[in-house]
Amino acid sequence: MKMKMKMKQWKRAGIWTCILLMAMTAPGAVMAAQAAGSSAEQDVSTEKIKVQKPFMIKVVDAETGRGIPHVQLKTTNSVLYYTDSAGIVAFDEPGLMDQTVFFHMSSDGYDIPADMFGNRGQAVQITPGGMITLEMNRINIAERLYRLTGQGIYRDSLLVGQKPPIKEPLINGLVMGQDSVQTIEYNNKLYWFWGDTDRPAYPLGNFRVTGATSKLPSKGGLDPDVGVNLDYFTKDDGFVKSLVPPLPDGAGIAWVFGLMTAKDSAGQERLLAGYSTHNPEPTAFGILAFNDNTKEFEQVVQFPSKDDWRHPGGQATYYEENGAGYWLFTEHRMPNLRVAASYDAIIDYTQYESFTSLTPGTTYNGAQTSLERDADGKLVWGWKKNTPPLTQNQEKELIQLGLIQADDPHYYQLKDADTGEAVEIASSSIEWNDYRQRYVMIGQQLQGKTSVLGEIWYAEAPSPQGPWTNAKHIVTHNDYTFYNVAQHKHFNKDGGRVIYFEGTYTNTFTNHVPTPRYNYNQVMYKLDLANPKLGLEPVQGTTGQ
Repeated sequence: MKMKMKMKQWKRAGIWTCILLMAMTAPGAVMAAQAAGSSAEQDVSTEKIKVQKPFMIKVVDAETGRGIPHVQLKTTNSVLYYTDSAGIVAFDEPGLMDQTVFFHMSSDGYDIPADMFGNRGQAVQITPGGMITLEMNRINIAERLYRLTGQGIYRDSLLVGQKPPIKEPLINGLVMGQDSVQTIEYNNKLYWFWGDTDRPAYPLGNFRVTGATSKLPSKGGLDPDVGVNLDYFTKDDGFVKSLVPPLPDGAGIAWVFGLMTAKDSAGQERLLAGYSTHNPEPTAFGILAFNDNTKEFEQVVQFPSKDDWRHPGGQATYYEENGAGYWLFTEHRMPNLRVAASYDAIIDYTQYESFTSLTPGTTYNGAQTSLERDADGKLVWGWKKNTPPLTQNQEKELIQLGLIQADDPHYYQLKDADTGEAVEIASSSIEWNDYRQRYVMIGQQLQGKTSVLGEIWYAEAPSPQGPWTNAKHIVTHNDYTFYNVAQHKHFNKDGGRVIYFEGTYTNTFTNHVPTPRYNYNQVMYKLDLANPKLGLEPVQGTTGQ
């Protein structure tokens, strides 16, 4: 009985609730309620959401005063902002104007002191149209300069009325992201080529090489401290064009590496590149030549085997030895592959030489490896044809096996200059440096302490093949990748005292969430070789130049 009474009471309450809701939601009732509302309250609400000028936050390097790209600012409710290439964030969050807002600040290779509770950041009084400059301390020896590719390079700068230093600060060639840069001087310009390229219109983009040109700094181009004006090769729709037409192997993906120049049989200088095709596994290697009229690469030759070590790749550099010119490649991680700098040699895979201590004509075979020694028992390292290169890890294993002895020359056993720990190289870029009178390596580490493929090192040697012994850590990335690093010798300043290099910043090979706009794009760094933090000794003697 009590249960029935309760049910009836709930039914009556439900009926009256429905009648009340119907009355409130009827058109006349709604209008009456609106009329009864305070117009002053409505004005206040509108005032809060009206469009206001953004507040400019600029984050700078405490040492140089230059804006720092890619600094993360996080509010106490976990809204994230990232500085653009000028170190600027345009903050326009409705509801947080005319408020004090705390920003947690973080950026790989940079730091800010923590407060008593361990928070690293700063409270900022936000006012429409106002600005503040915040400082961070650089831990990296190299200085991050700017992003070269992708959308929104100077987005925030434009939103706060700042003038960007490049012609296309928002989007160039409809490029959203691209990786693995290759550059070379050709026809009095710098030619740039990249691998896979993302676009705005669809998740799949161009997988057959993207290209651009820029003016050399010495011929009207921008100061490398400022940026690079890239002039992309594009299609009618504005997106970058594919520079490698379909090849006989039929693979869908094509990449170019190891850029070279050489004169053909007619005496014309040609731009050449090693290529690889993928489906997605490697299907072929060979040589392409750039057609100046069609602005595309054409096949010159496909090499016989995709499993052969004799193909150019990685970063290439020209050097001379005993009066002869060579192109040197880092296809096998270290600078241990070369070919004579002639058109005929480049297109003939049998002319490629490796730097190795293996007995000519043999291959690495663990404890059964045959090493070349002279009549006095000394290990013979040299450039040899028809003999594969000895890799860094193979040399290390032969040392551990005792086949390469302690007093034998060691060419690739890089050690951390501070700790003595081994540094394994995943990719590298080698260039002669006039200031140091040495060959300089910018190397990407494999299995670094803070990232699998994001730690960058500096090393130098008297000849391009080494010996490479000591390395200094110059750039760090926390659980992020920075691969296929490339030096830009045409950007060097003060006789080589200041050098520039870039790499692909990507979350590939990590579990990190992608950094908006920066992910899968190229980032430029600057390194002053006179920086005492490098700990470099005065140079006394060299060979190979």
